[in-house]
Amino acid sequence: MTKQPNDNAKKSHSSHWGAFSGQWVDGKLVITPHPIDPDPNPIIQNFPEALRHKARIAKPMVRRGWLENGPGPDDRRGRDAFVEMEWDEVLDLLAGELKRVKDAYSAKAIYGGSYGWSSAGRFHHAQSQIHRFLNVALGGYVRSVNSYSAGASTVLIPHILGNYEDMTRRNIGWDEIVEHTDIILAFGGMNTKNSRVAGGGISKHTEHRDMIALSKRGGELVLISPLKSDLPDEVNQDWVAARPGTDVALMLGIAHTAVMDGTHDRAFLASHTHGWNTFEDYLMGRSDGQPKDAAWAAAITGLTADAILKLARRLPGKRALFVVAHSLQRAKHGEQPVWMASVLSAMFGQSGLPGGGFGYALGAIANYGRHQNAVPIAGLPQGKNGVSEFIPVARVSDMLLNPGAPFEYNGAHMTYPDIKLVYWAGGNPFHHHQDLNRLRKAFAQVDTLVVHDLAWTASARHADFVLPCTMSLEREDIGSSQTDPMMVAMHQMAEPFGDARDDYAIFTGLSERLGAADAFTEGRTPREWLKHLYQPTYDGLKAKGIDAPDFDAFWAAGEVMLPQLPLDGGTLRAFREDPEGTPLPTTSGKIEITSDTIASFGYDDCPGHPVWLTPEDVVDAANPLQLVANQPASRLHSQLDFGGHSSAEKRRGREVARMHPIDADARGIKDGDIIRLFNQRGACLASVVVTEDVMAGVVQLPTGAYYDPEDPNEEKPLCVHGNPNVLTRDTGTSRLAQGCTGQLTVVNVEKFTGNLPPIQAYDPPVPVIWPRPPKLEAAE
Repeated sequence: MTKQPNDNAKKSHSSHWGAFSGQWVDGKLVITPHPIDPDPNPIIQNFPEALRHKARIAKPMVRRGWLENGPGPDDRRGRDAFVEMEWDEVLDLLAGELKRVKDAYSAKAIYGGSYGWSSAGRFHHAQSQIHRFLNVALGGYVRSVNSYSAGASTVLIPHILGNYEDMTRRNIGWDEIVEHTDIILAFGGMNTKNSRVAGGGISKHTEHRDMIALSKRGGELVLISPLKSDLPDEVNQDWVAARPGTDVALMLGIAHTAVMDGTHDRAFLASHTHGWNTFEDYLMGRSDGQPKDAAWAAAITGLTADAILKLARRLPGKRALFVVAHSLQRAKHGEQPVWMASVLSAMFGQSGLPGGGFGYALGAIANYGRHQNAVPIAGLPQGKNGVSEFIPVARVSDMLLNPGAPFEYNGAHMTYPDIKLVYWAGGNPFHHHQDLNRLRKAFAQVDTLVVHDLAWTASARHADFVLPCTMSLEREDIGSSQTDPMMVAMHQMAEPFGDARDDYAIFTGLSERLGAADAFTEGRTPREWLKHLYQPTYDGLKAKGIDAPDFDAFWAAGEVMLPQLPLDGGTLRAFREDPEGTPLPTTSGKIEITSDTIASFGYDDCPGHPVWLTPEDVVDAANPLQLVANQPASRLHSQLDFGGHSSAEKRRGREVARMHPIDADARGIKDGDIIRLFNQRGACLASVVVTEDVMAGVVQLPTGAYYDPEDPNEEKPLCVHGNPNVLTRDTGTSRLAQGCTGQLTVVNVEKFTGNLPPIQAYDPPVPVIWPRPPKLEAAE
């Protein structure tokens, strides 16, 4: 049971959902958003109920099969019993296993699988903690690169525009949009449920307010999405419901119309881009015999040719911004819509203009479109990784199922490493990975799977070692982001649940057993680390002549405001203004409409300029509906899925799917029914809302409900809770980026009429008694 602190004072804290304070009142934790936040994120209300929830992990656990048989592949993971152990005992066992793998196979056999959003804290950041431990104590680990959110764009954008971070964080600012933008074409939308989240924390949620201000000034926002909710209702006056996955065809139809009308900016294309003529030959059909005109695009998108022509003719002469959501590139050939949107920006001469041009993922998180801080923000040093091998993050199942197999990535011919031990701290792959039945098989292949978690996620249930860790309310930290002016002292509000420990304490204990404690801790306690990490910010403030509080004063005040830099448009604006003097960091130094580098790779699934490629999944008699598996509104990914706010948004305990009345009526489905979604990869249950806010032919089911198999002994068990990743396909976007393709797939849907299975996702496993060998009994 979690104990509340002795005092009931209001204390400052922060999260990636926003800054807030907490206070114990009559034995209950009351969470209050920071008073300066104009649009607080209600997800912070998941904290109070989650703090003491039954889903929390109270004691270290080890899987019985691992104890009985030792390390090795085991398909009982996910359906085996657990044995409760004390910390010293479990850390001794784990340290021995880490040493065994390192000595027998080298650090190249260890995958440091930390991926996912952690707390806003700069010190208790799970990825930094685990990477530091593996580097310092074991000499390194096989790492992952890129993200599930932006796997395709992170690889593509450096080829065509330059630095990814510069293009997302400095290229377009909301201040400039409100002042200058005439029209936004929002491909995939800008849903404010997404921009309510920020890595490192956020003090003011302003995107909703800024879109309204733009609209009141006369700016137009055009939503291109199968979901009407992907723009706020107050500004959503122009919904273009194209078929999911056909945005590139629509963009090509717009581009073709501009060329035929002569409204494209020939001078800008000549001075600031590379490879226009090659692309124009494709666009006009000279290279393949098929002009990409509005009529061609209409047949693919489901729109009329007239609608496409009218949309294209709204753009000339206006300050136009082309926004591409993360969602578009989380699909097969996801590189193409990102690339094609940058081409549209250049065609209309908008690239680099204030409030105009290309806005990749604007609205995806609150870190984008904001000012940069003028003083440094420190993070925990991770040390040097002595292992060079890596994988694109979404290829983890491929790696575990196919050790030694070749694969291609960004022009390189690579080989999957042979992993014996997976160490996961931070993130829940049974949320963010695709084809969960395949992932179950992948995790069965390794010798040992270690998971730090605060709750019984499906990842923890598949682990051999389950180490309970604290949530942010149970520890101290510093919350700060490079794009938010408020640094927050994150005060502890509750004692750790059960025997949970901080990741830092766990890794310190392991480091001691591996002879690396001094190197890992550098002799610092957590509070001493916070003082150390605050120092660069303090020095930066003093250097600017700002009266900076020392750490103790900052901690007592709960926050400090940091100066910010003016918006400057980054490298793209500098290039626009002086293409010769400040070239882009691309191969040509220009915007690459055609990339000679990518063309040289010879990838048929990502050629040298943007093209229309047929999706991998197409509707047919067996799977007549397209599934959109987008991000949820009631939580971030699967985090605190059992929290009060998340639970309140479910129906009959299930995740909520949405579908159009035409599709529901054809299947005898009514609002509030339980439906079964299924395809060849798996099946899940969900409650359903019948609404015209989803286009016909589409069913939408957000990710993040804890995976809850009805019978884990089956090869493809029914997920009774509503996790769509039992349905999604586990393939890469292309050989260029190997990104995640979890946004779209095809499914069938039927009304569920059987006995409704109970939700067991939050029920902790009942520990079993395991007779200790004599050496362990003696150690006790």
